[in-house]
Amino acid sequence: MNTNQLTYIPDGKVCSKKIIIDTDGNKITQIEIVGGCHGNSQGISRLMEGMDIHDVIDRLEGVKCGGKQTSCPDQIAKALKTLL
Repeated sequence: MNTNQLTYIPDGKVCSKKIIIDTDGNKITQIEIVGGCHGNSQGISRLMEGMDIHDVIDRLEGVKCGGKQTSCPDQIAKALKTLL
């Protein structure tokens, strides 16, 4: 097993304050999003569990929130890219 944990502090004006990602190889085993909308954070975290890191990056990278150039999902993609 190649388990890894990353704690990422989002860059930009997003609601989440910290993202904690656990992986096993290229698979996401757990994501905790601190701050932001609790319901959305839980939902998106559960959807990503078991997914390949590359697939999550492809789906979330570039998602914007309102008029911002980034979003919590985009920040998750940025965090995951640091693991590659």
